Amino acid sequence: MADQVPFTNNYRDLSTREGYQYEFSCMRCGNGYKSGFRHSVTGFGGRLARIGGDLLGGEIGDRVARVGWDAEWLRDSTAGSTNDKRLREAVEDVSANFQQCHRCGQWVCHDICWNGERGLCTTCAPKLDQEIAARQADAQLEQVDARIRQIDWTADVNVRDPAVGLCPSCGHESGGGRFCANCGSALAAAPASTRRFCTGCGSQLGSGRFCSGCGTPA
Repeated sequence: MADQVPFTNNYRDLSTREGYQYEFSCMRCGNGYKSGFRHSVTGFGGRLARIGGDLLGGEIGDRVARVGWDAEWLRDSTAGSTNDKRLREAVEDVSANFQQCHRCGQWVCHDICWNGERGLCTTCAPKLDQEIAARQADAQLEQVDARIRQIDWTADVNVRDPAVGLCPSCGHESGGGRFCANCGSALAAAPASTRRFCTGCGSQLGSGRFCSGCGTPA
């Protein structure tokens, strides 16, 4: 059936037991167009007959219902040839929505991918107003990026050497040695023998000028 659709290879059969319908999509942008829905005389009529037969009941109802079943069976048995016919009709419904570019040969939808002023597809002849708008947007982004880069966004960022820790006693940078460069306290990483202790009570001295245990000057 594909040879019946010259303008696209992308289409879907939306037909049901009630009738026939197809959707054709543009190969370039994917925009879709549906054909008109055509009721199936045998399928739709058969279903009505079956329902009517069930409502009537009795011998007459059984006969009507049987006619409905026979009609639906007939639809299934002739589905192939009927589908081909309905597909050709659907192609006629939507063919006006597609144009063939005589430069590259591809078929595209008329609404989005066809440049009517140039008589070519928008791949071969992009629409000028759209191209201008796109390039303006690109230029604006480039200019915004350049202006952002001119501003120092790191003024409030602490960029000191991460290897230089803070002294746990005074809170300042320790200098990276065994003792704090600001207050002289032994750092936690330093051996116990290098820590300072009060000569009065033996308590470990902090960063203060006096021992917190006995008040002896550090």
